[in-house]
Amino acid sequence: MTDNSLPTRSDRLASEAPQRSKRGVAIFFRDLLIIFVVALLISFLIKTFLVRSFYIPSGSMENTLLVNDRIIVNELEPKLMPIQRGDVVVFRDPGGWLLPQAAVQQNPVAAGLDWLLSVVGLSAPDSNDHLIKRVIGLPGDHVSCCNALGQMSVNDVPLSEPYVNLPAGATAVSKDNFDVVVPANSLWVMGDNRYNSKDSRYNGDTPGKGFVPIDNVVGRALVISWPLSRWTWLDDYPEVFRGVSPETK
Repeated sequence: MTDNSLPTRSDRLASEAPQRSKRGVAIFFRDLLIIFVVALLISFLIKTFLVRSFYIPSGSMENTLLVNDRIIVNELEPKLMPIQRGDVVVFRDPGGWLLPQAAVQQNPVAAGLDWLLSVVGLSAPDSNDHLIKRVIGLPGDHVSCCNALGQMSVNDVPLSEPYVNLPAGATAVSKDNFDVVVPANSLWVMGDNRYNSKDSRYNGDTPGKGFVPIDNVVGRALVISWPLSRWTWLDDYPEVFRGVSPETK
């Protein structure tokens, strides 16, 4: 006689176990994907509106910044916060400051990874298209160099600049004299490595005459984030410019 007895509860549970296991794995990967997408979106928004990373490709800011240092940039300045004298800022080439750069050749995997990291602000493939300098003059400022002591002056106030890197034997903070008034909506910027920086002093033959439009500023450098041995906040030295009167209008 054929056994037609109904399956027991344990039989049903055993048969349903593989299905539940498959659903559990699917739900796990679905949730993992959602978390990844949300994290990517948040990182993208942070990079777009708050902070992003850049690396230093040249020695023009030594010894404040060294070649291949990685920095975190506050993008709220100048969008929501005003630029101050002494700020170290990253800006797009105003035109003619940088030589044409050859395209970097990467295999598809490396290029994809670099793109993904750039979206979340952890990579900076466009660092070679940007420059980093210290703001010396704001719109309307009269900036000149050098006085009898080799100092630079802003609005006729001599500056004592502890961040300047000079070669042995040099006493003047600029190898070449200059006397300028910063136009509206522009900045006068200089590298801390004064005798090895192609900054506002040496771009007078470019379309912007050496001045940087404020609209070209990406943000203010906040901190050296890599290598860890050099982790430090970047000082804007407010005491250097404390005696300088507000820029003229």
